[in-house]
Amino acid sequence: MSSKRFLTGITPSGTPHLGNYVGAIRPSVQASLRTDVESFYFLADYHALIKIDEPSRIQRSTLEIAASWLAAGLDPEHVTFYRQSDIPEIPELTWLLTCVTSKGLLNRAHAYKAAVDQNTAAQQEPDADVNAGLFMYPVLMAADILMFNAHQVPVGRDQVQHIEMARDIAQRFNHLYGEHFTVPEAAIEDSVATLPGLDGRKMSKSYDNHIPLFAPREDLRKLIAGILTDSRAPGEPKETEGSALFQIYQAFASAEETFALRQAYAAGIAWADAKQVLFERIDRELAPMREHYTALMADPGKMEEILLAGAKKARKLSTPFTADLRRVVGLRDLRTQVSSKAAKTSKTAKPLFKQYRESDSKFYFKLLDVDGRLLLQSTGFDSPKDAGQAIGLLRTQGGAALPGLIDKLQPHNDVDSKDIIASLQLMIDAD
Repeated sequence: MSSKRFLTGITPSGTPHLGNYVGAIRPSVQASLRTDVESFYFLADYHALIKIDEPSRIQRSTLEIAASWLAAGLDPEHVTFYRQSDIPEIPELTWLLTCVTSKGLLNRAHAYKAAVDQNTAAQQEPDADVNAGLFMYPVLMAADILMFNAHQVPVGRDQVQHIEMARDIAQRFNHLYGEHFTVPEAAIEDSVATLPGLDGRKMSKSYDNHIPLFAPREDLRKLIAGILTDSRAPGEPKETEGSALFQIYQAFASAEETFALRQAYAAGIAWADAKQVLFERIDRELAPMREHYTALMADPGKMEEILLAGAKKARKLSTPFTADLRRVVGLRDLRTQVSSKAAKTSKTAKPLFKQYRESDSKFYFKLLDVDGRLLLQSTGFDSPKDAGQAIGLLRTQGGAALPGLIDKLQPHNDVDSKDIIASLQLMIDAD
């Protein structure tokens, strides 16, 4: 690969709103214009099946979201834009990865743990109403990423754990069968904008406070007119701090425009006039896109052609790569003569410490044995230095350091302490 690959998944679970546009669509489309990377964007309709059981809703949302991204400027000629379910190699890779993924790893996934905790709090069976799709979600996500050997995956902090899991799965497969997967990195998007909704809370369809991205012009005007404001009358100075109206405007306006509205607030602009300013600014940006979106929505056949062309482009990579993966795991033509020895790296495997940061902003580490099995998992440290010092003690003192770190290590019932001590000693001997 001559350049870095970035991969972004978009779950078709509803009609996009202004918050989706500001927080994800607009910055992603801008990033797609880079010439120094290969960009992959896909509609994650397999993922949508985990939480949506209405076929027509998935179909409609897939059309709406694909049209939204294209209307916002995503160029299918410049990027690889495809529908996940059009790549049959992805579910096949999911199974190959499932067979090298430990159940213990999946037990620790945030979404699964949250469902179990919720059931436990309600005094229900831990796995009540938890489908296997939710449990296996991290493996499917790993397959999405590893199929195209993405170097970086732009995600918010709540998704960092899934990238860490994809890294673990890739390393485990590579350890068993040789170096086939690029180990991905999370490109953490700390600056992602979050828009308030009509009532001041975070804009969300679940709160019914959202503004659809491509609402007709007059509907957009009416929705903006309904944004919650205080009772200050025209002529009274108004605060920009905590004003949902101002925050939404700031997400669309230039620095000069934002400064002008800030001055108007101080001068006592009437709320009706401020809402008109906001409407005109948003409509100026969205009107050309809305026209393009309407045309795309009216021509589902064209949308289907665009997605199938993207799938054809993607499968030029996925088809030969999957054939190679089938071969290395042993799913081969029986007429082919092969060596009885697996083709693995020449380096001698040894235990490995992995240090990483989670979505809670704390630092963690784990110890993997020579086969990639998780032996030891830390609790969170406030700084990478503290985590590194704990690793240093284990590296130099081996099993003797365990009692002193007992409060910082999470027990695992399926791991014998003798295996941990043996692996630590093997690491010391290797050094």
